[in-house]
Amino acid sequence: MEITKDTSIIEAVQKYPQIVEIFQDYGLGCVGCMAAHFETIGQGAGAHGIDIDALIADINDSINDPEA
Repeated sequence: MEITKDTSIIEAVQKYPQIVEIFQDYGLGCVGCMAAHFETIGQGAGAHGIDIDALIADINDSINDPEA
């Protein structure tokens, strides 16, 4: 599964728990937020002024290369 800006935050984290650290690195506490249950990654990142493309790239790099 490729993560996109349209992937829900909670779905992504449930499937790939290791990406919680990436959200934290970007300053997003989304995982513990109630919004995580209904927001997409793009919506959450956009609300916080985060570079969505960079975040998605880092998430997918982590998923595709667990050693990264």
